[in-house]
Amino acid sequence: MDLLKWSLKLRPLVPGDLLLDCAELARDVRLLDMQASPYDVSLLGEPAVAIETPEGKAEYAARQRGFAERAAPLRARLAELCAAAL
Repeated sequence: MDLLKWSLKLRPLVPGDLLLDCAELARDVRLLDMQASPYDVSLLGEPAVAIETPEGKAEYAARQRGFAERAAPLRARLAELCAAAL
C-alpha cells in the first residue's frame, strides 16, 4: 500500500506503467487481507485463507513473501525516480 501511496504523491514523476504496477500490487495485498479476514469473499469467487490452521498460515506467509518480491523492483524504481528528481 505504501508504494501506491507514494507513487500517487509523486504522480508527475511516476510513469503510468509504474503507477499501475503499484496499484495492482496494492489490490492483490488487500485481496489477501480480505481472504484472511472474517469477511466472506466467496461471492467474489475468492476462497478464504484459514490463517488459524498451519496450512493457512503457510499459504498466507508464502503469498506475503511473494508480495515482498514483487514490491522490491517497484520500490527501487520509485527510489530512482526520486533520486533523479533531486
